[in-house]
This record gives sequence, C-alpha cells and structure tokens, in this order.
Amino acid sequence: MSSKADVSSADARTAADGTPAIAVSGVTHSYPGRRERVQALGPIDLTVAPGEFLVLVGASGCGKSTLLRLVAGFESPTEGTVTVAGAAPVPGKSAGVVFQQPRLFPWRSVGGNIDLALKYADVDGADRDTARDGLLDRVGLGGTADRKIWEISGGQQQRVAIARALAAHRSLLLLDEPFGALDALTRERLQDDVRRVSHETGQTSVFVTHSADEAVFLGSRIVVLSARPGRIALDLAVPLPRSGVDPDELRGSPEYAELRARVGSAVKEAAAAGG
Repeated sequence: MSSKADVSSADARTAADGTPAIAVSGVTHSYPGRRERVQALGPIDLTVAPGEFLVLVGASGCGKSTLLRLVAGFESPTEGTVTVAGAAPVPGKSAGVVFQQPRLFPWRSVGGNIDLALKYADVDGADRDTARDGLLDRVGLGGTADRKIWEISGGQQQRVAIARALAAHRSLLLLDEPFGALDALTRERLQDDVRRVSHETGQTSVFVTHSADEAVFLGSRIVVLSARPGRIALDLAVPLPRSGVDPDELRGSPEYAELRARVGSAVKEAAAAGG
C-alpha cells in the first residue's frame, strides 16, 4: 500500500506536536429564515484529542449534525473557527464520513465501491485487492466483494459504507447517525463493530446520535448539546474499558447503567431548558 494511504505517521505528528485532532473555537452557525437568520449552534468551544471517540448527543434540532458538517468542511461557521489537525477542514480530504444512509453506488459491486474509495485515496492499483479484502474482513463482510449492492441487507450496506470511509485512510472518522434506520439487533451488532474497529485503528472519531445508550456504549467522551441554539450542556469522559470486555457484559454492568441514566437525564434537561 502506498505511503499516502498510511495514517499512522499523520496521527503520530498530531500527537507529538500537541496539535488537537479537532479544535472548535468561538463557533456559532446560523441559517437564513423567513424573516431573519436562525441561530442553530453556539457559541461552542471544543477540543478533541487524537484517538478520542467523541459522541455528540441531544434532541432533534440541537445542532449535532450541523457541528459535524462544520468539522467535515461541508459548511463554514458563521463566526469562529474550526480546524482539523491544525488546518481548515477540506471536504472529502480531512475526514472519512459515514452518513445516515449508505449512499453506495448501486451499479458497482460491494468490492467496487471500496475499490473506488481506495483509488481516490491513492492506494496503488497492485495493492487494492489486498486492501479491499482487509477492509471487508474488518467490518465482518469477508467474501462479499463480488455481490451486488441490492443483494445485501441494509445493515450490510452500512458496513460497506463504514469500510469505504475507512478506505479513505484519514486520521478522522465522522459518523452522522449511521444506524438510525436499522432494526435494534442490527444496530447493536454494528455498534459492536464500530467500537472494535475504533480500537483497532486508533482513529479519532465523532459520532452523532439521539440515543444515550448508544453514546455510552461507543464513546470515550460524550458531549450533550442543548436545544437550539446548540451549546455544550455536558462534557463527560466515559471511564469504561475500550477493549478486553464482552459487549453484552459491558451493557449489563452497573457502571454502564449509571452512565446511561446520567446522560439520558442530561439530554432531557438540556432539551427542556432550551427554546
């Protein structure tokens, strides 16, 4: 695999020189309304360290996805600055992104979708088969490269979307409610996958969700946003093990239940206090 596809050196530089993976400084964001601009977010100040798995949680309309789009570089803040590894974010370059819907190319096979992402990541053609198969194995889809998109389930399609985002070989992974449309069992399995892959890759991740349960299971850190305009209502480190524990055992632990209740209460209080 070519050196351009190797994120370990970039991560090492970010950690070594003290530059945060993400820095949000004095950010507000507003949209045009019928009579005046509507402030959707902020002011917010937030710093994310390399390797953190940050979960943004809050009620609908609190600005979670807006903040994610600002970090991805899809939009620019009305006020303040957002940087990724010390630079302004560049859409499609600064982060791998997984959306609420898989957004796969239906005319390409499972493997073809991954191959295209590897091509854009400048992975040498001779290395793509090995890289593609490794990515599919990582998300539990080994042996599916030749299958058509319509031949696999919605949960499997979302796994392909995750593998495609990982193929970009960015040090930052952004996930915008990727499991919201899935059934409970599939959602839980994909949570297990994302948690495992996050530990394996060491990527910095930002995950948007409405669910306190999902936030506690996935996050090494949780930020609860208030109702619009979204501000930080709670910033909580999650002191649960990231590896070496069975997912079901973790979900059934008293510590997990306590954190889930605390985050759930914070989300409700933040929603009620806004307006």
